[in-house]
Amino acid sequence: MPNTDEFAGAMIADVARLLRTAFDRRVRKLGLTRAQWLGLTRLYRRPGASQSEFADMMEIEKATAGRLVDRLEAKGWVQRRGQNGDRRVKRIYLTREAERVHKRIWRIAEATVDDALADLSTQESAQLMRLLARVKKSLVAVVDGPAGHNGLAVPRAVRALRLNGSVAP
Repeated sequence: MPNTDEFAGAMIADVARLLRTAFDRRVRKLGLTRAQWLGLTRLYRRPGASQSEFADMMEIEKATAGRLVDRLEAKGWVQRRGQNGDRRVKRIYLTREAERVHKRIWRIAEATVDDALADLSTQESAQLMRLLARVKKSLVAVVDGPAGHNGLAVPRAVRALRLNGSVAP
């Protein structure tokens, strides 16, 4: 059995999970669940998303997204607005109160990342960001490109992910 700590995909997933867990514990003091803070941050990055788009961003079913939006709306953090020309489509926007909450969330996120990177030098942190940006760019090309990629060679690590079933072709 291979050591999963030597597999980049497992390491990235573990780091992301641990960051979310540390962050969850810190924002719990604000009365936020993971779904709520994640929903607020997704809508901050993409204001005016439809409920279907929101569900896609959250990687959840549309009905589940609807219930989450209901809870966010009940807290006064989002509002649904009809789309001009199509009353069936509701666009979701953050309220001013949610924008204030998001600022607090962002400060907590920065502190969490600072703690995670505390053992790295400034140069190492910058190098990590450059490397992650390159990995992200490659994965965006694989995900968004025709037939799985934009005519780019699929990197060996992505092929390995596909072979073990972690990434759909």
